[in-house]
Amino acid sequence: MVKNIPNRINSSSDQSAVSNYDDALLNDILIGAVDLHCHSGPSVMPRCIDHIQVMKEGAAAKMKAILIKDHYYSATPVTELLMNHFQELGVQMLSGVPLNNSTGGINRFAVDHGIKLGAKLIWMPTFSSRNHIAHHKSDKDFEKKFPTTKEKMLTPVELGVLDDNGRLLDEVKFILDMIAEADIVLSGGHLHISEIFPLFEEAKKRGVKKLLVNHPSYLIDATEDEMRELVTMGAYLEHSMCMFVPGSKFHFYSPKNLDNLIKAGTVDRTILGSDLGQVGNPTPIEGFKNVIATCLDLNYSQTDIKKMISGNASDLLGLD
Repeated sequence: MVKNIPNRINSSSDQSAVSNYDDALLNDILIGAVDLHCHSGPSVMPRCIDHIQVMKEGAAAKMKAILIKDHYYSATPVTELLMNHFQELGVQMLSGVPLNNSTGGINRFAVDHGIKLGAKLIWMPTFSSRNHIAHHKSDKDFEKKFPTTKEKMLTPVELGVLDDNGRLLDEVKFILDMIAEADIVLSGGHLHISEIFPLFEEAKKRGVKKLLVNHPSYLIDATEDEMRELVTMGAYLEHSMCMFVPGSKFHFYSPKNLDNLIKAGTVDRTILGSDLGQVGNPTPIEGFKNVIATCLDLNYSQTDIKKMISGNASDLLGLD
């Protein structure tokens, strides 16, 4: 079962913090934001917004950058096209390579191709990870907690980064060397925390400088103490706005949970990404404004909020 998630919050009884603040204030704080976790389409997952629309909405909000994440393909060719044809919008569009079955699994050739095209991030297996699939099998309500594809897909081959003796796979080591040489971001994907620690330890030995853990409290099963340990290793911890926004189908956490997670990871190492774009959910911009308001309610300063929605992600990606 998924750990560290309280009973699902009743969104209808949990009021959005946005109404407490002037929209002009929220818009001002949002300027320069970076979304490292945007689920726009086209995708085999049901999406409410496409890549061009999300770029235009980001530009209207004066965001700095948006990183498109699809579990089934690298959107890097798409973001390169967007930057060639819509550069005047002033928002940088980025993507990475997900090492799932559809990209060949833990596959150096997919990584090489992505890096040559300009990928900024490599995700270790997500949907195809042994850990993700184990959660799916053990939790009868999993499909209510995670989006599913529009049509049934082939049964995935389970992927992990460790061999039967708990040692990192040689192919993973090869890929870590490629990530280090390109100086791009390594994400732990949906690996279990017990896999992420040896992965990151080896990555650091091989010269990888940019480490990211997506939603460490969800699927990854990291405790707050383990989050603190990840921070001491130099990792950034990204928390998904979709899990804190009233009206989201994946609204699992309360403002107090968010406060605890930020304190465990520190403001300086916390990134807040939307993880939005799904049909039936708020848009990424709506998610940002809502979580900004929640952070204001939690008495975080505007400076600290800007770090968590922009500065830290900018530093991780090496954006100007």
